[in-house]
Amino acid sequence: MYTADPAPLVYNDTVFLYVGHDEDNAPNNSFLMREYSLFTTTDMVNWTAQKTPLKTSDFEWSAGDASAAQCVERNGKFYFYISTLNRNSPGVSVGVAVADSPFGPFKDAIGEALITNDMTKFAKHSWDDLDPSVMIDSNGQAYLYWGNNACYWVKLNEDMISIDGEISALDIFDESVFGPDFEEAPWAYERKGIYYMIYASNVVESIHYTTSKSPEGPWEYGGGIMPHSGNSGSNHPAIIDFKEKSYFFYHGADLPGGGDFKRSVCIEEFVYNEDGSIPEIPKAQGVFESAGSINPFIRNEAETIAESKGVKLGENHEIGVFVKEIHNKDYIKVSSVDFGKSKNLTFKSSVSSRYFGGKITLKLDSYNGEVVGVLNIPYLGDWDDWRTLVTNVEAIDGIHDLFMVFEGNEPHELFRMDFWQFENIID
Repeated sequence: MYTADPAPLVYNDTVFLYVGHDEDNAPNNSFLMREYSLFTTTDMVNWTAQKTPLKTSDFEWSAGDASAAQCVERNGKFYFYISTLNRNSPGVSVGVAVADSPFGPFKDAIGEALITNDMTKFAKHSWDDLDPSVMIDSNGQAYLYWGNNACYWVKLNEDMISIDGEISALDIFDESVFGPDFEEAPWAYERKGIYYMIYASNVVESIHYTTSKSPEGPWEYGGGIMPHSGNSGSNHPAIIDFKEKSYFFYHGADLPGGGDFKRSVCIEEFVYNEDGSIPEIPKAQGVFESAGSINPFIRNEAETIAESKGVKLGENHEIGVFVKEIHNKDYIKVSSVDFGKSKNLTFKSSVSSRYFGGKITLKLDSYNGEVVGVLNIPYLGDWDDWRTLVTNVEAIDGIHDLFMVFEGNEPHELFRMDFWQFENIID
């Protein structure tokens, strides 16, 4: 699945990662983005795909392009700021949706755009109102930052869906503020009394940052964070702290078939310098150290994944998100599964199969690791005929990476998978 423009939100010991969705069937050399996707984690390694929280079709005035966005929480409500072309006004506009839960569903909060192109005058082009980022400072004042070849900011009212005062534009040509260039994608946040704005610089984008003692400036250029590399000319940064560690989010194009219009979100752990400055962060290392563990004795969604090959996600109104396009030798890895001291075990999974089925081979710690069980899946009917099947499993002791390796006869899709769970059987 191709994703872009990461926007993480930390809420109730969970990271909610909202992303744009670069669709597989995009025309050559063109974006096709119609919705925002959501992934959650409590350990930064295993990520669970959630139901689609917001589509551009939820905004009657949107022309359909799901450009960069960010979701923030205030007073128990969740505000989703998007950028998209406006059917009713020339150029790109900023809109806002609201929900009672970070999972959504989100609804257009005001029925029209919050920021339209006629409100912003620094740049002459019509797409300068891209990439909204919202920061709520330690005094409770919310600020909206955004821009492409322009960097605008304005205060938000307490209701989070209206602006307070005039829109201001920072001087993107001031090298003392933005260094070599400000291109787009501001991400603003406060940490230990320092206000940070990270952003994309230059046409082939690298990531840089600027800091201030106030959310209203003045800003001082801090330096480069990540040089350009890889197959994507664009980039879009974000930073959060989670469980006493710091994480840098961005997008590249490293998945098979990736490129400028089929990107993929990436994450790197980093440590701030003692003075609060951000070091240069190398690309494509990834996060491998889990900040927690998975309990195998509760229902776990099949779409909770640390690593996978071949599979894709499906979604319907009846069961939500599930795993599909399972073929021979594909697999799902779930990291740091804590079995404790388990003896008499069973493994069950909710599956459907339209053709000949296949099997799930359970292995520990690697794709070629110890086999502890096999769940055989026969032909079950149609894709909507879900059934929970059970198999016995050998004793497992301690914490392991769990590999679910899929096997069966091609060329058909073998089966689909909704959830899995282990159970201890009492003698």
